[in-house]
Amino acid sequence: MAQPKSVEHLVEQFRHLPGIGAKTAQRLTFYILRSPRDAVATLAQALLDVKDKVRHCSRCFNITEEDPCAICADTARDHSMICVVEEPHDVVSIEKTREFRGAYHVLMGVLSPLDGIGPDALKVRELLDRIRQEGTREVIVATNPTIEGDATALYLARLLTPLGVRVTRIARGLPVGGDLEYADEATMARALDGRKEMTS
Repeated sequence: MAQPKSVEHLVEQFRHLPGIGAKTAQRLTFYILRSPRDAVATLAQALLDVKDKVRHCSRCFNITEEDPCAICADTARDHSMICVVEEPHDVVSIEKTREFRGAYHVLMGVLSPLDGIGPDALKVRELLDRIRQEGTREVIVATNPTIEGDATALYLARLLTPLGVRVTRIARGLPVGGDLEYADEATMARALDGRKEMTS
């Protein structure tokens, strides 16, 4: 039985979301159909607000509505210590541990030559500028424990060590091939505490 075009269109839009298959997309669509119009309007407005109001911090490249972001603007944090992560959602994972009180720098990806992603596609130059200007004493490299994440970490260690800054890597409390996004708070805290010195 054919469904109305608007229903098919919404199912198709949900299927574009990561981790959403055909059945889940259909369930979500019928959930929307059963929901009051006000609730659907609130959801639609929340989606638009995220696109219209959220941007990247000009200093660390985390997501924010204010520039600089709340972490960069927080004078109680230790800005001489920078934790380098791949994506903004990694900042959320580390912040949940309440163990780290330094600053962040989001690379916006990792080195991946097969995908044509080199250093110029990442926020590496901006990281180097921050280190030179802000008197950074330690950089914690918290890229994911994947082949690309490890390659990016080694690349950063080679770049940063000559600058006289201490370069450490989060410990292997995280599974190889895993993502920071899915790590629980205790595992993330152990990984930060057990970080190791990196050498070029």
